Amino acid sequence: MILLPHAMTLAQARSYLAALADHATTIDASSAYEHALIELDRVHGDDVPTIDSKRRCEDRAILLPMATVALEELDRHGVDALSIELIIAMLDDAYTLDGP
Repeated sequence: MILLPHAMTLAQARSYLAALADHATTIDASSAYEHALIELDRVHGDDVPTIDSKRRCEDRAILLPMATVALEELDRHGVDALSIELIIAMLDDAYTLDGP
C-alpha cells in the first residue's frame, strides 16, 4: 500500500509518460515511452494509480522535464534511486528517438 503523497506523485509521473507516448512522433518513440511506463509500474509492483488524461499538456518539450521531476520526486517516497535513474535514462532514450 502506498500513501497519498506517493500515489499522487506516481500518478503524475505515469500521466506524463502516457502523454509523451500519445504525442510521440514515431512508433518507436511511443513504444520506448510505453516501456518506461511499464518499468515504472513494475517497480511499484503494479500497485499503481490511474492516469489522469484530463489535464495533459501536448508539448513534448514541456512534458519531458515535468516527467523527469515527478520521477525524481519518487525518491522521497522510498522508491529505489537506481530504479528511478534507470527509468529516467529510458525516458531520455525515448525522447531522443522522438526527434525534434
